[in-house]
Order: sequence, then structure tokens, then C-alpha cells
Amino acid sequence: MRDRRSDETGEASGRRARGELESGVLAALWGADHPLTARQVMERLPGDLAYTTVLTILTRLYDKGLLVRHRAGRGYAYAPARDEASHTAARMRTLLERGSDREAVLTRFVSELSQEDEQLLHRLLAGHDAGHSDEGQ
Repeated sequence: MRDRRSDETGEASGRRARGELESGVLAALWGADHPLTARQVMERLPGDLAYTTVLTILTRLYDKGLLVRHRAGRGYAYAPARDEASHTAARMRTLLERGSDREAVLTRFVSELSQEDEQLLHRLLAGHDAGHSDEGQ
């Protein structure tokens, strides 16, 4: 029996994956140089989303502490509570803390890095270690 949510290519159609809309809204806000209203966010998102859908996502992100808002006319303008790098780092830390074997998770993570990312990580760790050795003097 065929899954009604899939088209001929096997890709899901209709509903988006969980969190996809939230990620899209956050990306739109990170890409803006000022707070955006729900309508402005909606205009920056692909597809034909309903205004109420965008407003619901913005409200959920605000309730989670991921957005700040201020009055703009009869509604609100929204901005990210923190930058994209801080948000991603916090998510990575949360996932790491959920694992039962931190060493295994970190080992797998590092083993799957590109050579460029691995070199960057080495440089960052070397700089981090140098900063800590200066504090003890």
C-alpha cells in the first residue's frame, strides 16, 4: 500500500517536517537587519503559507525564548534572541548532554568532520588552551 503523503518521487508532500517551519522563520529573522512583522516574515518564506501559520510559529518561538518582540502597530515585530552561531552551539550542547556516552558522540562527530572543519577545530582548541594557560600565570 502506498503512503498517501508521498508523491511519485517518494518525497513527502503537503505537511512540512517537524521543526522545518521554525527553522525557516529563524533563518528569515537572522537574515534580516531589523525586526520583522509576521507579514514580513511570511514574505521571506518559500511556499504559500497562511498568515496565521506564520503568526503561530512566531508565537511558539517567542514562548520558547528564541525570539524577542516589540509593539509594531497593532501587532509585533520579532527578532532573534541570540545570533545563529549561539543558537546552533546551544543545540549541539543540548544534544551532547542527552547522550549516554559523551566520548563516543564526540569521537563520531570529529571523525565525520571535513578536513577543513577538523583543522578549524584544532585551531580553535589550540587558541582556547592558550587562553586558559595565560589565566593561571
